[in-house]
Amino acid sequence: MKAYVIAADTVHDAAVMAEYGKVVAATITAFDGKFLVRGGTCSVLEGEWQKRTVILEFPSRERAEAWYNSDDYQKIIGLRLNSAHGSLVIVDGV
Repeated sequence: MKAYVIAADTVHDAAVMAEYGKVVAATITAFDGKFLVRGGTCSVLEGEWQKRTVILEFPSRERAEAWYNSDDYQKIIGLRLNSAHGSLVIVDGV
């Protein structure tokens, strides 16, 4: 079953986030993941939402968790955490 990593965040340091953006894709593809959404215009219809949304697709929850916990991703996670605030979840597909 596919799994999706969804990040909803507000960037407060665009320069640091740009550095993160340059290196994160390689960590994702190494675990058979791909971007489905990477920023873009977001229209909030109900409730509250952060300014930026990213959705990644992985072939399974195990691959998504392996990506997140990988040494390569853990080396760069600080760039995201220091440049934005928000939430990140893994959701099982149907």
